[in-house]
Amino acid sequence: MITYLVWGTTYLAIRFTLESFPPFLMMGSRFLCAGLLLALWLRYRGAAMPTLRQLRNCGVLAGFLLVGGMGLTAVAEQTISSGATTVMIGAMPIFGLFWGICFGARPRWYEVLAIALGSAGILVLTGGAEFRASATGVMALLVAIGSWSFGSQIARRLDLPQGAVAFAAQMLLGGVILLVLSVAFGEPWPRTVSSQAWWAWVYLVVAGSLVAFSAYMYLVANVSPTVSSSYVYVNPPVALAVGAWLGSEQIAPQTFGAVALILGALAVLSLGTWRGARAIGAT
Repeated sequence: MITYLVWGTTYLAIRFTLESFPPFLMMGSRFLCAGLLLALWLRYRGAAMPTLRQLRNCGVLAGFLLVGGMGLTAVAEQTISSGATTVMIGAMPIFGLFWGICFGARPRWYEVLAIALGSAGILVLTGGAEFRASATGVMALLVAIGSWSFGSQIARRLDLPQGAVAFAAQMLLGGVILLVLSVAFGEPWPRTVSSQAWWAWVYLVVAGSLVAFSAYMYLVANVSPTVSSSYVYVNPPVALAVGAWLGSEQIAPQTFGAVALILGALAVLSLGTWRGARAIGAT
């Protein structure tokens, strides 16, 4: 439930913070702060320290999930609305199928149909004026989705610390990398920060990082990929509604068509996966 509802609201919060913060500085400070808070709490609880191998693996995941995934999402949201961003991210499981095929999985008929429907939805969405006017934003968002979905795929194949220790390490390492990138790209530090941007940043640290990201990584480690990525069903309508209500974002007509196609693709994928699992259980 946390990943379903909270994450749908974080994309508007990202847009609010970008009014005062540059993207890598905002994301880096967010994750570094959340990681420090979580690490201090774990230290107080006497949690075991990760090994060097586990730290390295956490750094790899942080690179794909937090730097490539969230960092580039912030870059994209400089020119693309939070609602449209979330609709595009709704195609995440389609990208996951692609990585599965790259890892040697043979696609089933319903997965091929889901890829076709999801791709059509992405084409409809990117055909709108908002995306046509921002080629850089579109490219950043596509790379972000590919990076996040790839990181989610390899997370089950890596030796990671148990539970919240892994989440803290990933956020600390991801935050440091993002801040290094901020310096490398010469991002300016804000001279003034609006109260809206500050509160949005606090919301991202607490709700988006400490709560929602930790919940997502728990799902990745403990449930099937279909279940762990099922949040994408709910995030687009939540983000569109919140963006229109609190952010005064305009919803383009083709966005609704894209939502229908992408949700249709996800429905085909989930139904096919469910029927396949049911057939295996009956044998």
